[in-house]
Amino acid sequence: MKSNQALIREIDQTQLKEKSAAFWWIGQMGFIVKIAGKIFYFDPYLAVRETRLVPPLLKPEEVTHADWVFGTHAHSDHIDKTAIPGISSASPRARFVCSRVAKSVITGLGVEDRRIVDLDEGLIFQEDGLKISAIAAQHETFDRHSESGYPYLCFIVEYAGITLLHMGDTLKYDGISAKLSRWKFDLVFIPINGRDAERLARRCYGNMTYQEAVDLAGDLQPRLTVPGHYDMFANNSEDPEKFSRYMDVKFPDLHYWIGCHGEAVILKA
Repeated sequence: MKSNQALIREIDQTQLKEKSAAFWWIGQMGFIVKIAGKIFYFDPYLAVRETRLVPPLLKPEEVTHADWVFGTHAHSDHIDKTAIPGISSASPRARFVCSRVAKSVITGLGVEDRRIVDLDEGLIFQEDGLKISAIAAQHETFDRHSESGYPYLCFIVEYAGITLLHMGDTLKYDGISAKLSRWKFDLVFIPINGRDAERLARRCYGNMTYQEAVDLAGDLQPRLTVPGHYDMFANNSEDPEKFSRYMDVKFPDLHYWIGCHGEAVILKA
């Protein structure tokens, strides 16, 4: 498992062919993705906390190469109040993508308005061959704001022949497969930690179960499905082997990745 400067060097030195991508899992729903020289950080959770089962692989000030930083919603393990200002300072060219609801959180962490792309379901951002789209996520509930929209989002990124989906925290709700059927995904990052009454009672909002995640992968038929959000907290975890066994039986032709934090994974053209 690479971490700190060794991980940064590996990301910087990774060379990719056309229509290829690389990613590194940094815990929870945190992923670093490299496509055609651009480096994307999704939900980087880098705060030091005693409750973590996986220590931070990076210090925010080490992230000097970020081009885009995504925060799917304003929970602390997705928009991290340690990571965002640190990355913002260390990567002055980085842009930050969030919901319109969460924009005030990002600006409150010192990120200039001009560096923020705030989206809602149905909105699209395009620039220099990059296209970012958003759909609503249901994190137990939608919690839609009448003016600013959905606070929880899934992001679709299209760049240099690669289309990826980062689902943040969401259920497999009615209509989500139809919304996502417009795209043919190369990579899908999906939560599998599930939900139950005990977690909800302590305001630990749930996600799809591993079975629902497998079913959604079956609907979308991506080139590679990557489960997450099962590793970080003892009281909000899941066994990824249950995901793999169910996928192997139900959709044996679909590919998935379950591996180690800080491991380089190359999705070839």
